[in-house]
Amino acid sequence: MKHFYRLIGLCVVILSGMAPARADVTLPSVLGDHMVLQRGQDVPVWGRAEPGETVTVTFADQRAAATADEQGRWRVTLAPMEASKTPRTMTIAGHNTLTLRDILVGEVWVCSGQSNMQWPVLRSNDAEAEIAAADYPQIRLFNAARTVSDAPAFTIKGQWAPCSPQSVRAFSAVGYFFGRDLYDALDVPIGLINTSWGGTPAEAWTSAEALGAHEETAVLLDQWEKRLADYPRVLAEWKKAREAEEQGQPSVPAFHKDPGNEGVKQGFAAPDFDDAQWADAKLPGAWEESGQDFDGVVWYRKRVELPAGMVGQDLTLRLGTIDDFDTTYVNGQQIGSTTDGNAWMTPRRYTVPAELTRDGVVTLAVRVFDHFGAGGFTGPPSDMRLEGPDGASVPLAGAWKMHVAQRLPNAVGPNNNQRNRRPPRGPDSPHRPANLYNGMIQPFVPFAIRGAIWYQGESNAGRFDQYRVLLPAMIGDWRNAWGQGEFPFGIVQLANFKAASDRPSDTAWARLREAQDHTAQTTPNAGLAVIIDIGEADDIHPRNKQDVGKRLARWALADVYGRSVVKSGPRFTRAQVGGDKITLHFDQTADGLTTTDGHPPAEFTIAGADGRFVWADARIDGDTVVVWSADVPEPKYVRYAWADNPDRVNLVNSEQLPAAPFRTDTFPMGSGPR
Repeated sequence: MKHFYRLIGLCVVILSGMAPARADVTLPSVLGDHMVLQRGQDVPVWGRAEPGETVTVTFADQRAAATADEQGRWRVTLAPMEASKTPRTMTIAGHNTLTLRDILVGEVWVCSGQSNMQWPVLRSNDAEAEIAAADYPQIRLFNAARTVSDAPAFTIKGQWAPCSPQSVRAFSAVGYFFGRDLYDALDVPIGLINTSWGGTPAEAWTSAEALGAHEETAVLLDQWEKRLADYPRVLAEWKKAREAEEQGQPSVPAFHKDPGNEGVKQGFAAPDFDDAQWADAKLPGAWEESGQDFDGVVWYRKRVELPAGMVGQDLTLRLGTIDDFDTTYVNGQQIGSTTDGNAWMTPRRYTVPAELTRDGVVTLAVRVFDHFGAGGFTGPPSDMRLEGPDGASVPLAGAWKMHVAQRLPNAVGPNNNQRNRRPPRGPDSPHRPANLYNGMIQPFVPFAIRGAIWYQGESNAGRFDQYRVLLPAMIGDWRNAWGQGEFPFGIVQLANFKAASDRPSDTAWARLREAQDHTAQTTPNAGLAVIIDIGEADDIHPRNKQDVGKRLARWALADVYGRSVVKSGPRFTRAQVGGDKITLHFDQTADGLTTTDGHPPAEFTIAGADGRFVWADARIDGDTVVVWSADVPEPKYVRYAWADNPDRVNLVNSEQLPAAPFRTDTFPMGSGPR
């Protein structure tokens, strides 16, 4: 009999194992203990359960139920609520019951972007004092794990935590300082979601559907399709190089420091070399923009006929920024080379001796070596020119010849540091279009939010024209996903960075800032935080994140919450040409224009119809600035703070907020003054 009951028990176990398992109700991580729910609007609560199961949500005297669909998805919507500092509990009941505790109602903001948004409080100015003072239990922080996905993700690793010295240390400094200022002004709970990843481009934060809807951004999908098709070969080469290095063999020679390379031996720099079989190239432009996705060596050549006034003269050759290294030749003679660690952000300027210009024709040859990331000519078109001693110049942007002399596995370069040991970018790369949208934005949709703040652009600076389309497309993509209408979107404009220039310039970073400003001005319910005065020449990550957060908060308090605060520094509105001067009009002047140092406004340049800019004199006249130069008797265009690092910016309003960079010469995308 004992064996009979054992047999019955065994059958019960087997049969119970064969019965279909019931799926527990599960929630995305953003719905959890300590969260803040958005006040004043519908609040979605969603998750997964057994198909057909009824799930009931109870919170703050509200009760709502939904039935899971065939995929097990369910969603309820709670009615709008007033702000509440009183901790409350939410229950979600189905096959199982989940209890979420310590929930507040207030204002919720998404904080996203690349490294300057990711930058933590512990690495910012006055870090220890800021951390010690960060006792704000009604500010709640959600730090999202850096995650990629090739499909929209349901959840992400992370959890809400009350703001404390412990939780704030690794949290976004810009996000925290922004939220703290909002809390001080609004006196309601603040929820901050930090979903950011250093070094990432905007296309990674945008869905494939949104990218494919625009000709300018659809090319990014095509480029990555080609990259992924070639990925197995590139990965194999990378592994082979790493194995060789581990065995003590050099993986690649230091091409960028080898003036006697094979290209020179083959005559690539010689004026009489026949380059008819070389490919056509349009400069400037990064290799990746033309579908050339590799690291290695590319030679460029161009034959230039000189105007009479430049024949037999010392000339200045300007090529803009080149990523990473170059060696440049004129008529077969090396005239310059840039190979230091910051070469990628150094505008090239070389002297062409008179002995090379006597024939009236020069052949330019530029050998470019790229060992990581993007490669090629990355400055604006107007930065590429030959200049004579009398100010005459010959534009060099446009048609060149090019030859790929050496292809290396991606991320395998001559400097065998940790960066170059990273595997090539493949399907799980955070640079791949839509990977971060899927992995780090979708897990928060449709959590009710007030808006988003965005600090990014450094990784897209070489593609500033494309960014004018890409950033608005990304904003519209997020708004479409959330389904909350045109929620507020605050953009941090790039800070001043790199070496200051002693002459008027037109750079990729200036153009990228213009793209950010253009987006803020043309996208409904968007704003711009100008930080052109708080950057650091030698650090792409300025430590003063307090002012970044404060300026974002000013915009939000004014435009989103209707508070009577000055939201920004002076903004250019129109220019009036009169005689030999141009008068510039501004709004957002508060109680008037002034300068931070008591000196006349600096960093203005002026040009006539020829578009040749020179430094300008300037003076403040009420809410206007009058600009002129003795060298430009008939001025037409003005620029302000138009450089990578305009380190003398001093024009502010009475609130000491900086004027936004601008230019009055507006050209089609991809072009510039000649």
